[in-house]
Formats: sequence, structure tokens, C-alpha cells
Amino acid sequence: MLKGVNLQLYIGPAVPIPAPREVIEALEQVQVIVTGGDTQSGFELTFTLSKRSPLQTLFLLTGGNIIPILRVVIVAVMGGNTEVLMDGVMTHHEVRLGTGGKSTLVVKGKDLSALMDFIELDGIPYPAMPPVVRVLAVLAKYAALGVIPLTIPSVVEDLPIPIERIPRQQGTDYAYVKQLAFEAGYVFYMDPGPVPGTSRAYWGPEIKVGPAQPALNTDMDAHTNVESLSFSFDKEAKEMPVVFIQNQATKIPIPIPIPDITPLNPPLGAVPPLPPKIKFLDDTAKLSPLGAVMTGLAYASQHADAVTATGSLNVVRYGRVLKARQLVGVRGAGAAFDGLYYVKSVTHNIKRGDYKQNFTLVRNGLLSTVPQVPV
Repeated sequence: MLKGVNLQLYIGPAVPIPAPREVIEALEQVQVIVTGGDTQSGFELTFTLSKRSPLQTLFLLTGGNIIPILRVVIVAVMGGNTEVLMDGVMTHHEVRLGTGGKSTLVVKGKDLSALMDFIELDGIPYPAMPPVVRVLAVLAKYAALGVIPLTIPSVVEDLPIPIERIPRQQGTDYAYVKQLAFEAGYVFYMDPGPVPGTSRAYWGPEIKVGPAQPALNTDMDAHTNVESLSFSFDKEAKEMPVVFIQNQATKIPIPIPIPDITPLNPPLGAVPPLPPKIKFLDDTAKLSPLGAVMTGLAYASQHADAVTATGSLNVVRYGRVLKARQLVGVRGAGAAFDGLYYVKSVTHNIKRGDYKQNFTLVRNGLLSTVPQVPV
């Protein structure tokens, strides 16, 4: 499809198979959106649709619910490396009529977490199970779809005694797992890969440490590998949460301010702004002391980023696919903005002969905390 990049598309109910040649030839554009935190990722496929196209049959089958689940896997192969961009299910499609018998079929969908949001399963009991075990029990239903659980036990393991109370599920599997993540100060999301047909279901803290991806270079002549890059500094975006821990003897809530720096969320900027806002988390008084602190740490991490960078790059020039939810270096932007960033979101835009990515980077302050970044 593009020199140096080969796009592969798998479609099918439950177990996707390589798309027929006619489907690949009709594919005009691919867009995949991956965001950090616990937001669902999504995709959009655009096909040319003629009256004799096999996509007409596919459209009728899915539209008539003969195939209840249409799974879509999008893979990019570059330099011998296979990157699974999306493993999800179709949730919406539309036909846009054109002239001369040529129309356009647009297929939209979300990652596999959408399958967890179909049926409400209120009342399912989980006796004597801490939250992480409950999450594993929920995710076990989706093992046949290649979902691999990756869970981290919370600092506060609430082990309910069956004679006192038995936790019961409320809402869909997706809503329940996200609620358990919120109570532990965690995030939950589906990460496609590492091979086509599998996805990692991550339930744990949002981690902003690890090896950094090759640097994004701007204003460096022949070494420049981004098409555009701009920065903004907004100290109003920073908030300091205050949690309340109830004294068991006096029943008086004790306010405790929570910083935004933890071993899993180290400072990426050497000069962070002072928080202009203070947020009182009143509901934390109902939690255990450690539970309240974890909730405060999660809130502080989500409202600590004062520096935002947005831009676009050509994947072939960059030499690899930029991944969300990881670190990346920036060079050539000046002392205030050079250094490491957390990749908050990435949008893949793929056409024949063209593969570009739009991205958003964030960090907590100005000036780099490292002397150099990986290149």
C-alpha cells in the first residue's frame, strides 16, 4: 500500500480472517484513534461501494443482524515489525450515495471493550473476592476472543467477608470493571496485540515510566522527522486534590493534600507550576485511608499536565509507528520544551501512498529532567 509499509486487514465473526482481495482493493482510507487513560479506542474504514461489490453482501448481513459481531483487526507491517493498530468490533456503518453508481461505505467501530458493554449483568455475586480477582473473573468470559488479562493488584485489597457482605455486579461488564478501577485509582483499557487476534486488557495504575520511543525532531534540518509541532503551557490545567480521611474515634474528617508525583508518575518537567486550583474530593471520606489516598493520587495524575504538544508526522520518515500510552523524546524545540513527554493520544490516518499520525503529548512542567533523549 505504501513503500516500506504494508497494511493488513482481517474481518470476520469472532475469529477474523484475511479480508478478500476485492475488499482490500475497495479500501480507500483507514483512521484509528488511540487515547490514553481509560477511553475506548476507535476506528473508521472507508470503502468505495459499487452495485456489484461484495461489500454489498457484507453490509446486508451485518445490517440484518445475521452476523451479530463483526470483528475487525488492522495491522501495519513496517521494516519487518508487525504493529496491531486495532482489534475491535464494528458498531456502526453507513452508505453514502454517489454519482455514476459509485457510493461509499463507512464502517466505524470500537476496540474489544465494546463487547463488554452490550448486556447488563446486575446481581452476579463475587463472594470473598478482592477487586483484582473480580476483574479477572469478568475478563475470563472473553478469553476465546484472544483477550489476555494484565492486572495489577491494588494497594488496598478490599477482601469482603461473605457473612458480612457479598459484592455484586452492577451494570455491564465494562461499566463494572471501570467502576472497580475508579475505586482503586486505576485505569482500564484494551491494548491490541502483540500479535493479530489478541488484545491485552490492562487494569492497573496509569504508568508514565519505561523506555522512551525515538525522539521527535523539529527544526533540525535533515534530522527533522515531524511535519508540525506546537506547544502550549496552561498552568490553569493543574489541580491539587484534597482527600478526607475520617478519624474513627472522633468521626471528624481530616483533609490531606495529595501531590501529583509518584514512582509510577515521575516528573517529566523540571519546573512544574504551582497548582492554582484546589479540588476537595468529599466522597473519599467514605473510603479507607489507603483507598482515599489512591483516589487522590489518580486524580492528581489526571490533572497534573500543564504542558501540551500537538503535531503530525509521516510514519515512513519517522521510521516506526508512534504508540500512545508510552514516553517519547522531543528535540529541537528549545530548552523549555525539549525532553521526555507522555503520548496521550495518537490518530492514524492511512491512505494509499500516505501514512500520517496526529499526536498529543503532555507533561507536568517546563525544562527537561534528562540530559538527552533516545534518538
